[in-house]
Amino acid sequence: MSQTIQPESPEAPEIPVSPVPKAPSAPIVRPAGPRRWPSSFADRLTAPLPDFREVTSVMWHGQLRPDIGDSDQIPVHRVGLPRAAATETVVTWVGHATFVLQIGGLTVLTDPVWSRKIPGVRQRLTPPGVAWSDLPEVDAIVISHNHYDHLDAPTIRRLPRDTAVFVPAKLGGWFRRRGFRDVTELDWWESARLGDVTFDFVPAHHWSRRTLWDTCRTLWGGWVLTSPERRVYFAGDTAYGERFAQIGERYPGIDLALMPVGAYEPRWFMKVSHVDPAQAVQGCLDVGARRMATMHWGTFVLSGEPLLEPVREARAVWESRGLDPADLWDLAVGESRTLP
Repeated sequence: MSQTIQPESPEAPEIPVSPVPKAPSAPIVRPAGPRRWPSSFADRLTAPLPDFREVTSVMWHGQLRPDIGDSDQIPVHRVGLPRAAATETVVTWVGHATFVLQIGGLTVLTDPVWSRKIPGVRQRLTPPGVAWSDLPEVDAIVISHNHYDHLDAPTIRRLPRDTAVFVPAKLGGWFRRRGFRDVTELDWWESARLGDVTFDFVPAHHWSRRTLWDTCRTLWGGWVLTSPERRVYFAGDTAYGERFAQIGERYPGIDLALMPVGAYEPRWFMKVSHVDPAQAVQGCLDVGARRMATMHWGTFVLSGEPLLEPVREARAVWESRGLDPADLWDLAVGESRTLP
């Protein structure tokens, strides 16, 4: 969550909402041609959002402003981007929820944010782990939802307009207005394909908003990318809930889960939107992933926990569950790993 929650206009009309799709037993291929979407996806919420009084209380008491004096201890390892063979899957953490995924011969960016500053929060604590000039040709991007720390307009403007864009339902217009020509919008459990990689859009326990008047007007979720060799789950932003197990049932054999571990305190306020480290580990187990890579920490200050706590807590929980320490990838900013 990258922005202050503010009250909706009291005069806003009631909006018809969409049915909540259940996990299918087989893939739903994206229908061809124009799509008709509901006015709102508010019925997809799994918990009420904090109200204006709760938001004001958190802001007034400074519960979203941790001490950043130890920001120099966030590990940064900017050594350039390795080039992967077509049959290799290489994961590089740029920072926050941005990864460079080299999978199935494609280069895919997740929630690309290269900006030094995003609206509503202080400038980033660590530089992007990969310089923009060092990127190879980007074949595709995937967007989890429209919050400013996941959908960054200045970064998007730097992409060629023929880049393949995979987005949640009703977010396609945002890209088309900016000249993008290859935009695919998906509902939960729908699938599309680019080259040898399948892109499946899956549920998340979260929400969407970019202005005071568009709460839940666009969908939110995560992505499962499947190549002939590997399967990677990108969770985006999410609270904990039953959807993890549903994803695991629907997509067996996930090799790596990219899981958010930060932005979870104060817990009473953040639990409706973000997992904590223990829940991230449990979510990884629920989806049946063999490995987990941490994200959504060490870049932007969005919440009240100490800066280094998310990854330390994730490591402690992981090992307390008897899991192989080597299977938790608590990557440094800029670090790359190849899936074995």
